[in-house]
Amino acid sequence: MIEQGALALRGQMDAGEISAQALMTETLARIAARNPGVNAIVSLRDADALMADAKAADTGPKAGWLHGIPIAIKDLANAKGFPTSMGSPVFAGQVAPSDDIMVARLRAAGAIIIGKTNTPEFGLGSHSINPVFGATRNPYDTGRSAGGSSGGAGVALATGMLSIADGSDMMGSLRNPAGWNNVYGMRPSWGLVPSEPLGDNFLHQLATNGPMARTPSDLAALLDTMAGPDPRQPHGYEAPPTLPQIGGGADGLRLGWLGDWGGAYPMEDGVLTLCQEALTQMETMGVKIDALGAPFSRDAIWDAWITLRSWAVAGGLGALHADPATRDQLKDTAIWEIERGLALSAMDVHRASVIRSDWFKAAATLFERYDVLALPSAQMWPFDVNIDWPRDLAGTAMDTYHRWMEVVVPASLLGLPAVCVPAGFGGPHDMPMGVQLIGRRGSDALLLRMAQAWHSMTDWPTRRPPEPVS
Repeated sequence: MIEQGALALRGQMDAGEISAQALMTETLARIAARNPGVNAIVSLRDADALMADAKAADTGPKAGWLHGIPIAIKDLANAKGFPTSMGSPVFAGQVAPSDDIMVARLRAAGAIIIGKTNTPEFGLGSHSINPVFGATRNPYDTGRSAGGSSGGAGVALATGMLSIADGSDMMGSLRNPAGWNNVYGMRPSWGLVPSEPLGDNFLHQLATNGPMARTPSDLAALLDTMAGPDPRQPHGYEAPPTLPQIGGGADGLRLGWLGDWGGAYPMEDGVLTLCQEALTQMETMGVKIDALGAPFSRDAIWDAWITLRSWAVAGGLGALHADPATRDQLKDTAIWEIERGLALSAMDVHRASVIRSDWFKAAATLFERYDVLALPSAQMWPFDVNIDWPRDLAGTAMDTYHRWMEVVVPASLLGLPAVCVPAGFGGPHDMPMGVQLIGRRGSDALLLRMAQAWHSMTDWPTRRPPEPVS
């Protein structure tokens, strides 16, 4: 039962074949068996209280398609009655008095919130390790990173502890852990899923919430639950539900393969080979694929990205840095990001935004020829869980804590939708890798349609689930 996706579970529950109590019992048993070895779910609620919630779901009226289905919320978002540590000692033990918008929508659809999923401190860095809960370990090799910042969510899905999960993505945080855990992760078009109406809601357009799952249909259903404008925020928009649109296959879709960006991105051995093998399989679905050179300056994109990211981080965490008592509790990379952002001038930000605008225009030209662009979901295989971030990638020194994830930036900088699909296994430790399918703004349903066609052909998550940790 527990291995099935959320929509499949919904069907069985509606047919009276399983109950919410039976599902909760199996979920808690799976967590007890698998979580100690991977540390994906944190702040787990008391089992008796959860069983009481499941019993209430069985006897009460159906609230929505998630009615009675367990979910754990990424520990950057607020879920009423649960701690929101954000992986930081500053907030450890702080209990949320209310739900964030996304969490409230999941509850309204009937989901039972059981706990939180682990994340790096403040979500900074694509390696889910923090001083509050420790490291989340990759279930395919517990000596290796699970990615991040939605690493706990990716591992909980891969191990069957959850059937669906939420996440967030500023710099690949829904895509990198999906690729490294052999599941699906989606960064929606920016503005489709609202964040919180806090602070500036006009200028910062990088991070977004989004869904993770073991099937594209569950991705679509969860996206449809999360999506929809918040009237207190200026850039949200309404879109038709994606779930009804994901059938029909991928025949005739045109894909531009960006590979290593014309040799600009260093890649560990085997990453491009595995992804290119996946593309060869996609051609059998009727996808027309062209290999492309670099469509825009790699250095310009990176410069714009780190400027706008540091500016956003300083805006969000600057108050913690200003107070010596909390500044002393911040990790070095957070302090580096904040201080870099505080040192920027208004014209620095303007120049970065002009570069972003120029890249958007160049990408729009590409989308006149292609329905989808594709890149690997990461430039390297999962690294040693005990290091904080890789200093070297394929012989190239990394000059920042996040440079090794540069391949996710082209989509993130523009707020484009991107779905990470599993690509198979490779590298020296036989680990998972993914491919990013990137579309024009608003093409979320088309990307999910292509992902569904790919899933129907490969079904990697069930074809090769991780072995239990002994």
